[in-house]
Amino acid sequence: MHGVATASGAITFVNALATGIGAAAAVTLDVEAEVDLEVDRRPGPGAITIAPPSDTPLVRAAVGAALERFAAGGTPTVQVRIRSSIPPACGLKSSSAVSGAVLAAVARAVGVATDAATLARMSADLSQRIGLSATGAFDDAFAALAGGAVITDNAARAVLWSGEAPTGLAVLLWIPTARHRPSTEWHDRFRARAAEARPAIDAALGGDLVRAMERNSELVESVLGYDYGELRRCLAERGATASGVSGLGPALVVLAAPERAEAVRNALASRGGEVRGVEFRPRARFALAEEAP
Repeated sequence: MHGVATASGAITFVNALATGIGAAAAVTLDVEAEVDLEVDRRPGPGAITIAPPSDTPLVRAAVGAALERFAAGGTPTVQVRIRSSIPPACGLKSSSAVSGAVLAAVARAVGVATDAATLARMSADLSQRIGLSATGAFDDAFAALAGGAVITDNAARAVLWSGEAPTGLAVLLWIPTARHRPSTEWHDRFRARAAEARPAIDAALGGDLVRAMERNSELVESVLGYDYGELRRCLAERGATASGVSGLGPALVVLAAPERAEAVRNALASRGGEVRGVEFRPRARFALAEEAP
Protein backbone atom coordinates (compact mmCIF):
# COMPACT_ATOMS: atom_id res chain seq x y z
CA MET A 1 0.00 0.00 0.00
CA HIS A 2 1.31 3.37 -1.02
CA GLY A 3 0.33 6.88 0.06
CA VAL A 4 1.62 10.36 -0.68
CA ALA A 5 0.42 13.56 0.98
CA THR A 6 1.52 17.17 1.19
CA ALA A 7 1.13 19.91 3.76
CA SER A 8 2.12 23.56 3.77
CA GLY A 9 4.25 25.81 5.86
CA ALA A 10 2.41 28.69 7.47
CA ILE A 11 2.87 32.12 9.01
CA THR A 12 1.50 33.60 12.21
CA PHE A 13 -1.06 36.33 12.71
CA VAL A 14 -1.63 35.58 16.41
CA ASN A 15 0.70 33.46 18.56
CA ALA A 16 -1.36 31.07 20.71
CA LEU A 17 1.11 30.77 23.58
CA ALA A 18 -0.36 33.65 25.59
CA THR A 19 -4.04 32.66 25.62
CA GLY A 20 -4.50 29.50 23.55
CA ILE A 21 -6.11 31.50 20.73
CA GLY A 22 -4.01 31.41 17.57
CA ALA A 23 -4.26 32.55 13.97
CA ALA A 24 -2.19 31.34 11.03
CA ALA A 25 -2.25 31.14 7.24
CA ALA A 26 -0.75 28.61 4.83
CA VAL A 27 1.99 29.71 2.45
CA THR A 28 3.67 28.08 -0.54
CA LEU A 29 6.33 26.15 1.34
CA ASP A 30 5.75 22.42 1.10
CA VAL A 31 6.33 19.12 2.82
CA GLU A 32 5.68 15.85 1.01
CA ALA A 33 5.48 12.56 2.87
CA GLU A 34 5.58 9.26 1.01
CA VAL A 35 4.64 6.04 2.80
CA ASP A 36 4.90 2.40 1.76
CA LEU A 37 3.00 0.19 4.16
CA GLU A 38 2.38 -3.51 4.59
CA VAL A 39 0.26 -4.91 7.41
CA ASP A 40 0.66 -8.53 8.45
CA ARG A 41 -2.29 -9.81 10.49
CA ARG A 42 0.00 -12.20 12.34
CA PRO A 43 1.53 -10.88 15.60
CA GLY A 44 5.08 -9.58 15.45
CA PRO A 45 7.30 -6.60 16.22
CA GLY A 46 6.79 -4.74 12.92
CA ALA A 47 9.31 -2.32 11.47
CA ILE A 48 9.37 1.41 10.76
CA THR A 49 12.08 2.69 8.44
CA ILE A 50 12.42 6.46 8.04
CA ALA A 51 14.88 7.85 5.53
CA PRO A 52 17.47 10.15 7.17
CA PRO A 53 17.61 12.98 8.07
CA SER A 54 13.85 12.74 8.72
CA ASP A 55 14.11 10.10 11.44
CA THR A 56 13.04 12.31 14.35
CA PRO A 57 10.87 11.75 17.44
CA LEU A 58 8.12 13.80 15.76
CA VAL A 59 8.04 11.67 12.62
CA ARG A 60 8.10 8.42 14.60
CA ALA A 61 5.29 9.72 16.83
CA ALA A 62 3.25 10.70 13.77
CA VAL A 63 3.75 7.29 12.14
CA GLY A 64 2.81 5.54 15.39
CA ALA A 65 -0.31 7.66 15.89
CA ALA A 66 -1.42 7.13 12.31
CA LEU A 67 -0.94 3.36 12.49
CA GLU A 68 -2.85 3.17 15.76
CA ARG A 69 -5.73 5.22 14.31
CA PHE A 70 -5.88 3.95 10.74
CA ALA A 71 -4.24 0.50 10.69
CA ALA A 72 -4.71 -1.04 14.10
CA GLY A 73 -4.78 -4.77 14.61
CA GLY A 74 -1.82 -5.90 12.55
CA THR A 75 1.96 -5.91 12.39
CA PRO A 76 3.08 -3.04 10.17
CA THR A 77 6.15 -2.67 8.03
CA VAL A 78 6.49 0.97 7.06
CA GLN A 79 8.91 2.98 4.97
CA VAL A 80 8.70 6.77 5.14
CA ARG A 81 10.36 9.39 2.95
CA ILE A 82 9.96 13.12 3.57
CA ARG A 83 10.87 16.04 1.34
CA SER A 84 10.56 19.57 2.71
CA SER A 85 11.19 23.13 1.54
CA ILE A 86 10.39 24.58 4.98
CA PRO A 87 13.36 25.78 7.05
CA PRO A 88 13.09 24.11 10.48
CA ALA A 89 12.85 25.81 13.88
CA CYS A 90 12.38 29.34 12.59
CA GLY A 91 8.64 29.89 13.04
CA LEU A 92 7.35 28.69 9.66
CA LYS A 93 5.48 25.65 11.03
CA SER A 94 7.72 22.89 9.72
CA SER A 95 6.79 20.52 12.57
CA SER A 96 3.05 20.88 12.03
CA ALA A 97 3.46 20.42 8.29
CA VAL A 98 5.65 17.33 8.67
CA SER A 99 3.36 15.61 11.17
CA GLY A 100 0.26 16.48 9.16
CA ALA A 101 1.75 15.18 5.92
CA VAL A 102 2.83 11.90 7.56
CA LEU A 103 -0.59 11.36 9.13
CA ALA A 104 -2.33 12.05 5.82
CA ALA A 105 0.05 9.80 3.86
CA VAL A 106 -0.62 6.83 6.14
CA ALA A 107 -4.38 7.42 5.89
CA ARG A 108 -4.10 7.49 2.11
CA ALA A 109 -1.99 4.37 2.04
CA VAL A 110 -4.66 2.36 3.84
CA GLY A 111 -7.56 4.11 2.08
CA VAL A 112 -9.15 5.52 5.23
CA ALA A 113 -11.33 8.59 4.71
CA THR A 114 -10.36 11.53 6.90
CA ASP A 115 -10.29 15.32 6.87
CA ALA A 116 -8.05 18.24 7.74
CA ALA A 117 -9.62 18.90 11.14
CA THR A 118 -9.20 15.29 12.29
CA LEU A 119 -5.59 15.15 11.16
CA ALA A 120 -4.83 18.55 12.67
CA ARG A 121 -6.18 17.43 16.04
CA MET A 122 -4.05 14.30 15.86
CA SER A 123 -1.01 16.42 14.98
CA ALA A 124 -1.68 18.80 17.87
CA ASP A 125 -2.15 15.95 20.35
CA LEU A 126 1.08 14.20 19.45
CA SER A 127 3.12 17.43 19.30
CA GLN A 128 1.95 18.30 22.79
CA ARG A 129 2.46 14.76 24.08
CA ILE A 130 6.11 14.58 23.01
CA GLY A 131 6.85 18.05 24.41
CA LEU A 132 7.43 19.74 21.07
CA SER A 133 4.60 22.27 21.39
CA ALA A 134 3.11 23.84 24.50
CA THR A 135 -0.37 24.26 22.97
CA GLY A 136 -0.24 21.58 20.27
CA ALA A 137 -0.23 24.30 17.57
CA PHE A 138 -3.66 23.27 16.28
CA ASP A 139 -3.86 26.55 14.34
CA ASP A 140 -0.64 25.79 12.49
CA ALA A 141 -1.61 22.17 11.84
CA PHE A 142 -5.03 23.10 10.46
CA ALA A 143 -3.59 25.79 8.19
CA ALA A 144 -0.90 23.36 7.01
CA LEU A 145 -3.49 20.80 5.96
CA ALA A 146 -6.52 22.87 4.96
CA GLY A 147 -4.85 25.90 3.38
CA GLY A 148 -6.22 29.41 3.72
CA ALA A 149 -6.28 31.24 7.03
CA VAL A 150 -7.64 30.07 10.37
CA ILE A 151 -8.34 31.26 13.91
CA THR A 152 -8.49 28.50 16.51
CA ASP A 153 -8.88 27.77 20.18
CA ASN A 154 -5.91 25.45 20.59
CA ALA A 155 -6.89 24.16 24.02
CA ALA A 156 -10.33 23.11 22.78
CA ARG A 157 -8.97 22.01 19.37
CA ALA A 158 -11.75 24.15 17.88
CA VAL A 159 -11.84 26.21 14.70
CA LEU A 160 -13.28 29.66 15.46
CA TRP A 161 -13.04 30.93 11.87
CA SER A 162 -11.54 29.77 8.60
CA GLY A 163 -11.34 31.52 5.26
CA GLU A 164 -8.84 33.06 2.89
CA ALA A 165 -5.75 35.05 3.83
CA PRO A 166 -5.56 38.75 2.93
CA THR A 167 -5.48 39.29 -0.83
CA GLY A 168 -3.52 41.63 -3.08
CA LEU A 169 -0.32 41.49 -1.02
CA ALA A 170 3.14 40.16 -1.74
CA VAL A 171 4.48 37.92 1.04
CA LEU A 172 8.19 38.05 1.87
CA LEU A 173 9.98 35.98 4.49
CA TRP A 174 13.19 37.11 6.12
CA ILE A 175 14.89 34.06 7.60
CA PRO A 176 17.94 34.71 9.81
CA THR A 177 20.36 31.87 10.47
CA ALA A 178 19.38 31.46 14.16
CA ARG A 179 16.86 28.82 15.27
CA HIS A 180 14.34 28.95 18.13
CA ARG A 181 13.96 26.70 21.16
CA PRO A 182 10.75 24.65 21.71
CA SER A 183 7.65 26.62 22.69
CA THR A 184 7.39 24.70 25.97
CA GLU A 185 10.36 26.73 27.23
CA TRP A 186 8.51 30.03 26.66
CA HIS A 187 4.95 29.16 27.60
CA ASP A 188 4.97 30.56 31.13
CA ARG A 189 6.43 33.89 30.01
CA PHE A 190 3.71 34.32 27.40
CA ARG A 191 0.93 33.25 29.75
CA ALA A 192 2.06 35.87 32.26
CA ARG A 193 1.33 38.52 29.64
CA ALA A 194 -1.94 37.15 28.31
CA ALA A 195 -3.74 40.50 28.62
CA GLU A 196 -1.31 42.03 26.14
CA ALA A 197 -2.37 39.49 23.52
CA ARG A 198 -5.98 40.69 23.47
CA PRO A 199 -5.51 43.51 20.90
CA ALA A 200 -4.12 41.04 18.35
CA ILE A 201 -6.86 38.49 19.05
CA ASP A 202 -9.60 41.14 18.83
CA ALA A 203 -8.20 42.41 15.53
CA ALA A 204 -8.11 38.89 14.09
CA LEU A 205 -11.62 38.01 15.24
CA GLY A 206 -12.77 41.37 13.86
CA GLY A 207 -11.48 40.42 10.42
CA ASP A 208 -8.27 42.49 10.38
CA LEU A 209 -5.51 39.88 10.18
CA VAL A 210 -2.98 42.43 8.97
CA ARG A 211 -3.39 44.57 12.09
CA ALA A 212 -3.37 41.40 14.21
CA MET A 213 0.08 40.53 12.82
CA GLU A 214 1.51 43.89 13.85
CA ARG A 215 0.04 43.82 17.36
CA ASN A 216 1.08 40.21 17.88
CA SER A 217 4.65 40.97 16.87
CA GLU A 218 4.97 43.69 19.49
CA LEU A 219 4.30 41.13 22.23
CA VAL A 220 6.40 38.35 20.71
CA GLU A 221 9.40 40.62 20.20
CA SER A 222 9.15 41.84 23.79
CA VAL A 223 8.91 38.35 25.31
CA LEU A 224 11.61 36.77 23.15
CA GLY A 225 13.95 39.74 23.04
CA TYR A 226 14.01 40.26 19.28
CA ASP A 227 15.26 43.72 18.35
CA TYR A 228 13.19 44.12 15.20
CA GLY A 229 11.68 47.54 15.91
CA GLU A 230 14.10 49.55 13.80
CA LEU A 231 13.92 47.02 10.96
CA ARG A 232 10.15 47.04 10.92
CA ARG A 233 10.11 50.86 10.84
CA CYS A 234 12.54 50.75 7.91
CA LEU A 235 10.31 48.28 6.09
CA ALA A 236 7.28 50.50 6.64
CA GLU A 237 9.21 53.42 5.12
CA ARG A 238 9.97 51.23 2.09
CA GLY A 239 6.26 50.57 1.66
CA ALA A 240 5.53 47.46 3.74
CA THR A 241 1.88 47.17 4.70
CA ALA A 242 2.68 45.09 7.81
CA SER A 243 5.39 42.92 9.29
CA GLY A 244 5.66 40.55 12.21
CA VAL A 245 7.46 37.63 13.79
CA SER A 246 6.11 34.27 12.68
CA GLY A 247 5.68 31.76 15.49
CA LEU A 248 8.68 32.01 17.81
CA GLY A 249 10.80 33.41 15.01
CA PRO A 250 13.35 34.34 14.13
CA ALA A 251 11.58 34.48 10.74
CA LEU A 252 9.91 37.79 9.98
CA VAL A 253 6.91 37.98 7.64
CA VAL A 254 6.48 41.12 5.56
CA LEU A 255 3.33 42.00 3.61
CA ALA A 256 3.51 44.65 0.92
CA ALA A 257 1.71 45.85 -2.17
CA PRO A 258 3.25 44.08 -5.17
CA GLU A 259 4.74 47.30 -6.53
CA ARG A 260 6.62 47.84 -3.24
CA ALA A 261 7.88 44.26 -2.91
CA GLU A 262 11.26 44.86 -4.57
CA ALA A 263 12.11 47.79 -2.30
CA VAL A 264 11.12 45.74 0.72
CA ARG A 265 13.14 42.74 -0.49
CA ASN A 266 16.23 44.92 -0.93
CA ALA A 267 15.87 46.28 2.59
CA LEU A 268 15.64 42.76 4.00
CA ALA A 269 18.55 41.46 1.91
CA SER A 270 20.83 44.14 3.34
CA ARG A 271 20.37 42.55 6.79
CA GLY A 272 21.84 39.16 5.82
CA GLY A 273 20.02 35.89 6.23
CA GLU A 274 17.73 34.57 3.51
CA VAL A 275 14.82 36.32 1.82
CA ARG A 276 12.09 34.22 0.22
CA GLY A 277 9.06 35.36 -1.71
CA VAL A 278 6.04 33.11 -1.19
CA GLU A 279 2.29 33.34 -1.67
CA PHE A 280 -0.63 32.64 0.58
CA ARG A 281 -2.02 29.21 -0.23
CA PRO A 282 -5.79 29.16 -0.79
CA ARG A 283 -8.06 26.77 1.03
CA ALA A 284 -7.54 23.21 -0.14
CA ARG A 285 -10.05 21.46 -2.34
CA PHE A 286 -8.74 17.90 -2.40
CA ALA A 287 -9.63 14.61 -0.73
CA LEU A 288 -7.18 13.77 2.03
CA ALA A 289 -8.13 10.11 1.83
CA GLU A 290 -7.49 9.67 -1.89
CA GLU A 291 -5.05 6.81 -2.34
CA ALA A 292 -1.93 7.67 -4.29
CA PRO A 293 -1.29 5.74 -7.50
